[in-house]
Amino acid sequence: MSSKQTLLRSPLTPSQRNILHTRLRTILDTYLQHRPLFQRLLTAGFVLYCLGTTWAAVTGRGGKGGVREGKSGRRGKGGSGKPVASVNDPLFHVRLKRLMRIVIPSLKSREAVMLALHSAFLVGRTGLSLYVAELDGRIVSSLVTAQPHLFLMNLTKWLLVAIPATYTNSMLEYLQSELGLAYRTRLTKHALSTYLDPPGVQSPNVNSSIVEKGSDPDVSGEQLFYKLANLDDRIKNADQYLTVDIQLFSTKLAEIYSNIAKPVLDVILYNYQLSRNVGAEGLVILTILVQASAGLLRAITPPFGTYAAHEATLEGELRFTHSRLLESAEEVALYHGEEFEKNVIERGYFALVKHANRVLRIRVWHGMAEEGIIKWVWGSLGLCICAIPVFAGDLLGMKGGDLGSRTEGFVTNRRLLLSSSDAFGRVMYSYKELAELAGYTARVSDLFDTMDDVKKGHYQKKLVSSASVEDNAKMLQGRGKIIESEEIRFDGVPLISPNGDVLVKSMSFNVEPGKHLLVVGPNGCGKSSLFRILGGLWPVYGGTVYKPPAREFTYIPQRPYLCTGTLRDQIIYPHSHADMKSRNVSDADLQKILEVVEMGHIVEREGGWDAVREWRDALSGGDKQRIAMARLFYHKPKYAILDECTSAVTLEIEKVMYDHATALGITLMTVSHRPSLWKYHSMVLQYDGMGGYIFTELDAERRLALQEEKQDLEHKLLEVPKLKARLEELKAVKAERERAAGRG
Repeated sequence: MSSKQTLLRSPLTPSQRNILHTRLRTILDTYLQHRPLFQRLLTAGFVLYCLGTTWAAVTGRGGKGGVREGKSGRRGKGGSGKPVASVNDPLFHVRLKRLMRIVIPSLKSREAVMLALHSAFLVGRTGLSLYVAELDGRIVSSLVTAQPHLFLMNLTKWLLVAIPATYTNSMLEYLQSELGLAYRTRLTKHALSTYLDPPGVQSPNVNSSIVEKGSDPDVSGEQLFYKLANLDDRIKNADQYLTVDIQLFSTKLAEIYSNIAKPVLDVILYNYQLSRNVGAEGLVILTILVQASAGLLRAITPPFGTYAAHEATLEGELRFTHSRLLESAEEVALYHGEEFEKNVIERGYFALVKHANRVLRIRVWHGMAEEGIIKWVWGSLGLCICAIPVFAGDLLGMKGGDLGSRTEGFVTNRRLLLSSSDAFGRVMYSYKELAELAGYTARVSDLFDTMDDVKKGHYQKKLVSSASVEDNAKMLQGRGKIIESEEIRFDGVPLISPNGDVLVKSMSFNVEPGKHLLVVGPNGCGKSSLFRILGGLWPVYGGTVYKPPAREFTYIPQRPYLCTGTLRDQIIYPHSHADMKSRNVSDADLQKILEVVEMGHIVEREGGWDAVREWRDALSGGDKQRIAMARLFYHKPKYAILDECTSAVTLEIEKVMYDHATALGITLMTVSHRPSLWKYHSMVLQYDGMGGYIFTELDAERRLALQEEKQDLEHKLLEVPKLKARLEELKAVKAERERAAGRG
């Protein structure tokens, strides 16, 4: 026998083949004998597998840890410097848990009750879907077997099911929307409670300064909205974070629960029923093939969370360019900068459009792959599973039945399989939605994390080049003290702007009650910086600041702030009408205050105290300054900071204002170059614009005399060129006469 024939011969002898066939038959008989037990084990394993994979996907424990980087693949130079939002990033789940504790504070909260009710409707809808699948099989079976009465009866049941089905679907949509609103309300309240932190809430390390016992509690935790915008660079557009990003996160969070819980429940129940109809064996094979293709789909899924976060950033930047144009409309118009601003806005818009188009192109190819796998590949596998009772029913011990029974079984199984496939597809789609949720979660968490840091006095801001000088850098690392006191005193306090610009290295002065201070100096020397430190807006980097509580201060700028509200609100701001009444102040008292600043007519002119206007447009510059001084007279603080606040009123009204303020016992700290105000102050703090200053007593009469003498000398100096020219003319005339006399 040739070697070729030897190779073609079966390696098993006939007796060995008989033994193998007998053993396989024994195994198959044993399996069929105990098939119900194996079915239950396989079904239980399938349920546990579904729950486990879903839990791993949602919690991120099934993916690789770490943080995905941007396109540059690195941080810092050349990269974004921020972690990219990813579902598999453990930081995403830490952030999400923190936000979940905010939106659902307890199991007894309204949100928890709504979520439980929403879950009950989800279970109810799945039960209705199972019943409808079975009913569809009966309807088709009655058609195939030509039983009109049975067909009409089943059709009637099908129509009656529409009542609870439509109600359930409507309630699910309603509850999902309500949950989104409830989540947004919780997050907005939480954010505003920190962003607009009211006085009296103490936080550690306020102003990056050491606050000693007996320090001002009203400063602690205040003005975070100011510090977030001016002392820190991490949050550029807080308005977008507080409105758009919180809304997107809340809506997506409400959607994601329905889009995960319902499909997972459907997958379990539909496949459980399907396993009873076609056997758990086919279900296991289908699951293995589906999971393999799903793994492939996950591998090719782009980082949509990163794209969503970047799109939100670009939207915020575009929004900021528009708001900046509106804020500086007058300056841009005077400079005729329309073309430049248009180019800036267009660059921001086209950057957004470019990113959006790129994402849309990626979604096209990803959508093709996703639909091809989920709809077509899984659909063909499902048809094979539905064919098991027809082609392998006898082998697995299933009853074949007549044509009607087989048709009913096929339609029911097909409906269950389509529903299960759709549910599993929604589970797969939810991964993409989870990626988007990760982006929104990162944005909202960045806002809360930054606010927490700023509240603790930890700032991140780009500094000017001078801040890197050794002495200045050392000064920026220092921390000063804030101590509550009846007087205002600075002991060795440096004036440093938020960007690290050292205006004055060390300042010492004191203002006692009743000793009014005049602050003068060139622009940019640090006059307003002094008041920002007193108001708790800027950090104290060294020395000691003694000052009264913040409630004893009132700051009146050159352009007063007029709030949205009634005419009464403009006088009593930031008090409410109820606060005013609690102080036993009536509208008649406010009328008397307006009479002092000669604005008593405005109440009748504007339609009464409850008239609501856009007051910044309704009042002139002088009227605004009078309203601001009326506000000062209403509050009657111990100290008032007046920053060029009478520049738009006449000298007569200015005199009335200052006379009344001093009569009320208010200690004034005035920034002004008007000589008419010198007589109201006993001390002067004069900056030289070079980092130095002089603090001394102010002799108003002597200073006025010197000022007049200075002006007189300046006037005479202006006449010098004219006198010189006249002298030259006289010399020329004299020379001409002398020459004429010589000729004579």
